[in-house]
Amino acid sequence: MTVTRGEPRLRRPRAPGTPASGERQDALPPVLPERNPGTPLDLDLIRTMRVNRSAVERRAATLPKRRTVKKEWQAAWLLRAITCIDLTTLQGDDTPGNVLRLCAKARAPLRRDLVDALDVGQLGITVGAVCVYHALVPTAVQALEGSGIPVAAVSTGFPAGLNPFPQRLQEVRASVEAGADEIDVVITRAHALTGDWLALYDEVRAFRDACGAARIKVILATGELATLTNVARASLVAMMAGADFIKTSTGKEPVNATLPVGLVMVRMIREYHERTGATVGFKPAGGIRSAKTALDWLILMKEELGDAWLHADRFRLGASTLLTDIERQLEHFVSGHYSAAHRHPMV
Repeated sequence: MTVTRGEPRLRRPRAPGTPASGERQDALPPVLPERNPGTPLDLDLIRTMRVNRSAVERRAATLPKRRTVKKEWQAAWLLRAITCIDLTTLQGDDTPGNVLRLCAKARAPLRRDLVDALDVGQLGITVGAVCVYHALVPTAVQALEGSGIPVAAVSTGFPAGLNPFPQRLQEVRASVEAGADEIDVVITRAHALTGDWLALYDEVRAFRDACGAARIKVILATGELATLTNVARASLVAMMAGADFIKTSTGKEPVNATLPVGLVMVRMIREYHERTGATVGFKPAGGIRSAKTALDWLILMKEELGDAWLHADRFRLGASTLLTDIERQLEHFVSGHYSAAHRHPMV
């Protein structure tokens, strides 16, 4: 079935942070920010960091209510969300065929009739990256050749991060050699839980060095860090060690990305940026399945870090099924009707 444009005529969506009509419009900023070089470990700052949990939870609860987007503005924000998705498959039954279909969807995340109805074909919308296990990196690299879409690989004993340390470093190097542009590493949670911040700093620094030119996303596994204070401290340590992104979760923990945790992490990004001038990205992952949830995360970034963090070079949404719901919401915007989920197959 083809979606057609109805009456009244749709206003062309304009994503948050993009120029008005008649100005140059790019799907992503043309130049990536300089990498975070890291800093020496400041244990005094780390040990004095405290988080007021009740205040964080109150603030996080207000975020979805403070800013609502409807109609063409919601469509524009959802289009921006698509460009920030790390389209992910991390299942035990992953096959090259699954990854090939995922990469095809990454290149063309919206059905052609929706692209035409929204009049956004000139934007060249793609997802932010494709994220797979190491064994499937060559398949993804070949499928995405020439697209400009980065390939991300999970590494360092994902998801538990308890493999022998030399083996974890070799995993990073192997994924980079296979063509991965980004490496999602997992920390040793025990370092944060026992307050061994020097060990955590040295670990992340070693991962960063092993990544070479590939960007490093440091997964904190916040659902296993016990307190928001530990989340804040681990975030700062990872950034001091040179993280390009800090990421909430593996998606395999009982509790994954939540707004209170996200709020703490983006406040630490802001703190680090104000102290050093270095830019670090943020990636929530795990349990992000609905368009509404994606909007909540975009609102968090705009409220706390501003428009500069609404692009894929500084913000990613780790998700495998989110794109399906975004397509459904955009079809409703265009036609006034929701489609069945099976009309938007992912793999």
